[in-house]
Amino acid sequence: MLRALMYILPIALTIYAFIDCLNTPEDEAKHLPKVAWVFIILLFWIVGPIVWLAAGKTRRAPAGGRTPSEWHRNHRTQWVAPDDNPEFLKSLSEENKKDEALLKDWEADLRRREEELKRREQGDGGGAGQGDEDPKQP
Repeated sequence: MLRALMYILPIALTIYAFIDCLNTPEDEAKHLPKVAWVFIILLFWIVGPIVWLAAGKTRRAPAGGRTPSEWHRNHRTQWVAPDDNPEFLKSLSEENKKDEALLKDWEADLRRREEELKRREQGDGGGAGQGDEDPKQP
């Protein structure tokens, strides 16, 4: 039984240190980048995990009794319903303004074209009744 413990304990320590390193935020890894710590833990499977646990991570007591999982939850992007999201509502109002401006431009163009057609009809309307004949016919 003691022989099995000599193998199980370092493997368990390596697995624990590896998972702890992966779950640690990048800014809490000390001295080296997190990727380097992962390689050290896996390559030096007795010394690496001990060094990681002793010097590789900023260790402090949770503030106000918070757990690491709460830390991760608090730093996660919060999704907000669209009708409660001020940025989304602002983008909608900006799109509304753009659409209204485009609609006003179209209406102005339509009015201009209608007036142009009325002018043409009024200009051609007086002579249209008299000169309906095709000039090429004999």
